[in-house]
Amino acid sequence: MFEGFTEQVLPGDGTDIFVRSGGPENAEPLVLIHGYPQTSAMWHLVAPKLAETYRVICPDLRGYGRSGKPATDAEHAPYSKRAMANDIVAVMQSLGHDQFLVGAHDRGARVAHRLGMDHAGRVKGMVLLDIAPTREMYANTSHDFAKAYWHWYFLIQKHPLPETIIGENSDSFWKLKCFNQAGGDNVFSQAALAEYLSAFRDPAVIHASCEDYRAAATIDIRHDDADAGAKLTMPLLTLWAKQGVIGHCFDAAALWKSRAENLEFDEVDASHYMAEEIPDVIVARLLDFFDRSHTAQEAAL
Repeated sequence: MFEGFTEQVLPGDGTDIFVRSGGPENAEPLVLIHGYPQTSAMWHLVAPKLAETYRVICPDLRGYGRSGKPATDAEHAPYSKRAMANDIVAVMQSLGHDQFLVGAHDRGARVAHRLGMDHAGRVKGMVLLDIAPTREMYANTSHDFAKAYWHWYFLIQKHPLPETIIGENSDSFWKLKCFNQAGGDNVFSQAALAEYLSAFRDPAVIHASCEDYRAAATIDIRHDDADAGAKLTMPLLTLWAKQGVIGHCFDAAALWKSRAENLEFDEVDASHYMAEEIPDVIVARLLDFFDRSHTAQEAAL
């Protein structure tokens, strides 16, 4: 995977972050942020094609993969989306990028949402894959949503309940959760799957990923409440999966319209793991959106 990319560990905002990078050194930077329970490997079919145009940076979020797993606290603050977003800023600054584009999926898209709120001047455009805003997803939970996204409520249980259960057989948990959400086991390549399972066998990853969800249900919502009425200002494209639950359980378009000044949205024919299921479509959508956004921004100057 990631032929021609380099691997390195860079300082985040209080922990080390593992990063894959590829593409022309002088090209516009594009950071791709993965979701749960994956690593930057989820972009292995997307990143090399995007790297023909952009300087592509794929970090492992703190707590995941080969990045640091800092100790948590009673507020779950070290695993807040704010802390994770600050890591992205630190990594990009280490690489010499004060401004950049963002493509993000699942938990990574929630990090990107916070990144766009806290560091609006750094983000030139964003594409978010298969999420609605976290606060409204919790607030507007339905039977159908809770049934499909059961892990949202399992992972936030008090330590060590989910950690203990997952740790009994982390491979089986990963496969049952992700294969079910993907509609089968043929979405993930063997190389990517091997990386996911290997990373998820680490008890520190299991704990950190639970903390990610605990933060989402607590401190992240408090941060979101503090921004009530504020909107993302950069161009934003949100795509959700036709075989997923975002469009089925929520009015995702309306929710994002209330959160973004410059919004495009669409549904794509895929499961939740769309970057691995329909990589060519995702590449095309990102390239088109970022190109049009750049043209529009230049015309406005």
